[in-house]
Amino acid sequence: MEEPIIDLHSDAHFMGEALRQATRAYAAEEVPVGAVIVRGGRIIARAWNQVELLKDATAHAEMLALTQAQEAVGDWRLTDCTLYVTKEPCPMCAGAVVHTRLARVVFGASDPKGGAAGGALNLLQFPTLNHRCEITAGVRLEECRALLQSFFAEQRLKNNPPGNKPGSN
Repeated sequence: MEEPIIDLHSDAHFMGEALRQATRAYAAEEVPVGAVIVRGGRIIARAWNQVELLKDATAHAEMLALTQAQEAVGDWRLTDCTLYVTKEPCPMCAGAVVHTRLARVVFGASDPKGGAAGGALNLLQFPTLNHRCEITAGVRLEECRALLQSFFAEQRLKNNPPGNKPGSN
């Protein structure tokens, strides 16, 4: 079987689409993570974090995109698809990626504390699981990281405005 050619320009393009989704999450005051799933050079699913909006802890961008992609393909197996996501998948999302048998995961910002694609652990290539994904990290890293940093800086300011000293209430 011939190995697929990885076009890094396409990776940047599709990550741009994921960044557009992350911007939608940011505007909705959700953690700004966006995801797209690509099959045969076409986007078949687009999603952004909607945990707060849907009041659903599982409504991560990756999970929502996986559901859309399975519907588009007509099968739960996504063996010829690539997930582009702005932040390294968490263990829940990585587990779903393994179960749907995605061929490849491309992400922007790593998550050393909670990432499951090589950050804190690597479920996507865990030796005893029945499937392993190819991983490409750091695509459009600065843009992905900047969006997350900006969001969390704003959240900290909202929760602790300047001049509001802890314990002064």
